[in-house]
Amino acid sequence: MSEKLSDQVANKIRHDIDQNKYTSGEKIPAEPELMKLYGVGRSTIREAIKTLAMTGILKVQQGSGTFVNGGIEHETIDQRLRRGDFDEINAVRKLLEDETVKLAVKNHTENNLVEMKQCLENRRMAIRAEQLQACVDADIAFHIAVARASSNKALADIYQGFTSIIRDFFSKREIRGVGHFAMSHHLHEQLMEAIKNKKEKLAQQVLDKIIANNY
Repeated sequence: MSEKLSDQVANKIRHDIDQNKYTSGEKIPAEPELMKLYGVGRSTIREAIKTLAMTGILKVQQGSGTFVNGGIEHETIDQRLRRGDFDEINAVRKLLEDETVKLAVKNHTENNLVEMKQCLENRRMAIRAEQLQACVDADIAFHIAVARASSNKALADIYQGFTSIIRDFFSKREIRGVGHFAMSHHLHEQLMEAIKNKKEKLAQQVLDKIIANNY
């Protein structure tokens, strides 16, 4: 599973900000120009801007436009989290996923289960093909699917924003092969089954194993 197009565009805009193409406090181009600059449609631009606004990199002012946040006082949560050590990041991940799993057990729909199952199938296929990046993408997509199943859009958005930190999380562990994902695949399947069968205690126990082993 490849990175979402809107995430790719968000990363390009973030890079352009880092390279001072758009400077602190400056208004970025309007949607039509951004569509031409990055070669994507309006919905993709809007989703990318939403992601960057959620992490504090951009500030959307109704009637005025979208501006680059600047200064130390505007340092994003994303930037602060990247300074955290491995255990601190894992603690934040546990805090978020404890709540998403708890709510997913109660609020999931059949469509949510279909999405989770497809993510796990993508994860399994990536393991069999020994495609590390595809394993990372499918793993993150599965946990995002669980967050969506919570039926709390704000929580799901926060978790999705946190996935860029989780990607670094995997990188810091210097994972060199798919064995890391193969060893934990059965746990992810058990987590989905516990959510499906509305077994909250079991779901939390399985999640604890996943996080305790840094899977």
